[in-house]
Amino acid sequence: MPMDILEKYYNIKADQSIQIGRQTRYVSNGLLYTIVSVTHVEQEVLIELYEMSEHMAKHSDKKVSRFVAGKDGKYLVTHENEDYVVLQNQFHTVNRNRKTGRQLARFHNRGKRLQAPIKSLNRAGEWKDYWAARLDQMEKVWSGLIHEPPREEFDKLFIESFPYYMGLCENAIQYVTDTELDEQLHRFDYGTICHERFHDELWKDEHNIRNPFDWVLDHPSRDISEWIRDRYFKSSRTLRPDMAKFLYEYQSLSPISPFGWRLVYARLLFPLHYFVCVEEYYNTNSHSAKKRLEETLVRYLRDTQDYERFLRSFYAMAGVKKILPAVEWL
Repeated sequence: MPMDILEKYYNIKADQSIQIGRQTRYVSNGLLYTIVSVTHVEQEVLIELYEMSEHMAKHSDKKVSRFVAGKDGKYLVTHENEDYVVLQNQFHTVNRNRKTGRQLARFHNRGKRLQAPIKSLNRAGEWKDYWAARLDQMEKVWSGLIHEPPREEFDKLFIESFPYYMGLCENAIQYVTDTELDEQLHRFDYGTICHERFHDELWKDEHNIRNPFDWVLDHPSRDISEWIRDRYFKSSRTLRPDMAKFLYEYQSLSPISPFGWRLVYARLLFPLHYFVCVEEYYNTNSHSAKKRLEETLVRYLRDTQDYERFLRSFYAMAGVKKILPAVEWL
């Protein structure tokens, strides 16, 4: 029982358990505790997450989850051949009128002051290599499928659509290369604590918890672009006013440089939505999941021209004053 872990290794007696999203958390003495299985997480990563969490907490982020030391003074415990850490949070109620853009800028500004060396979780400057490796892996799957009749409808859709998305990916890689050659970095371009995939729902749970296991170190444009991508696919019709509000809020605390804008654009150019859909399909054995992913891919392919129009008009929609290069074929 998870509660046994709290009591046996941490001397924490839970009063009750509560479900927040997909996560079960435990209440004790007015604090929230979360047990996280880390058996397959490298020790270097755990140390870096601890450093980032402590840094944010010490710089007045009251919503961040902090690692709890066990009775032996260690943060990692082993129970029945599984490794765990425990995170602690104070109770906070969600501000219904919160300004996500402003909160994210404040979060980034705190993260930029981090002094601890981050290596395993550092993604700054690595986008091109990461995208190229991901593209290479998917191209191998595609090459293996084109020489045999498609077994499923998804295979057929993937075989037909991959060359187009390979072109988008190559454009995104080239756009980052050109950006690094053309643009000067400003003080707003320092690496900071970011999220693997930032989206609006991440900070909307009942107690507004900020989980370090969501984090990486990267350029702030990562979170900005992923928020925009998520909002586009949730509701492209309201994207323009939603995005204008979000960007205004963010830039009221932290302006976005031309270098930053171009990185935002490069991430939106990279078809992450397509890659995630295809990768999930070929990594699951669930029939219902495969059916859902097939429907998702059909929708993506149907709306390809809409996404091209979005990319074509992005800088204008975002209110970018400086003329920045667009991708000519769009």
